[in-house]
Amino acid sequence: MRPVPEEAADVQRLDQVVTQWSLLRVAHQPVSLDGPQARQELLLRYRGAIRSNVCALLLNETDAEDVAQDVLIRLMRGDFATADPSRGRFRDFLKVAVKNMVRNHWDRQHRRSAVSFEANPVLEPATDSASSDAAWTNQWRGQLLEGTWRALEQFERDTPSCIYYTVLRLRSEHPDEDSARVAERMSELTGKTWRPDAYRQQLRRARLRFAQLLVEELSHSLKQPTPDAVEEELVDLGLIDFVRPFLPEDWRERGELRESV
Repeated sequence: MRPVPEEAADVQRLDQVVTQWSLLRVAHQPVSLDGPQARQELLLRYRGAIRSNVCALLLNETDAEDVAQDVLIRLMRGDFATADPSRGRFRDFLKVAVKNMVRNHWDRQHRRSAVSFEANPVLEPATDSASSDAAWTNQWRGQLLEGTWRALEQFERDTPSCIYYTVLRLRSEHPDEDSARVAERMSELTGKTWRPDAYRQQLRRARLRFAQLLVEELSHSLKQPTPDAVEEELVDLGLIDFVRPFLPEDWRERGELRESV
């Protein structure tokens, strides 16, 4: 079995790691002479992306390192042997496991320490569990949005003449300006004249692409990313408004977003 090049450990996103199911099968065989070496190859292949993924969810560097080590130990121990190519990509399976382990870490941390808040003599203060849930939801929502913005920026880089990232960023930075003024800003930024109607058309397309990428980003974190499960998670996270304008009548059957005509 050939060793994985050391640079494989430098991959910083689970989305960038190509699954080698033959390697996973060997690594998870109960009795195999090649098993230890295969698990070492898995460690080299995934450790950089796992650390990066955990650090994005946990801002505390020490906590993030502890959780990342736990994930890597489980990987070396063969705890992810239930992964199956018929049920999706291994990196998506691993994303779900990482998310669950980070959530468990949050729950343990908040059970051990009281949440600091201003006492309110009228309203009952939230329980530690509720505060923990709210903090987790906010951080997870931020992670999903950040990942979606990165994906949209990359899509613009990879697509000639695409300005979806540029137009949507400009709109988000100047939410109170009318179309005419933002179109002027677009013209200044791109060196090309943009009429308000052309700007609005690009903005609709950019919002659709953002919604599609958000659904993709969220789907990677779900064990069974059915349209119903995706929609429910979007509602729970307060992100449904990004997607709602592009939910067609056959969304639950086809699971595809598109602009209404």
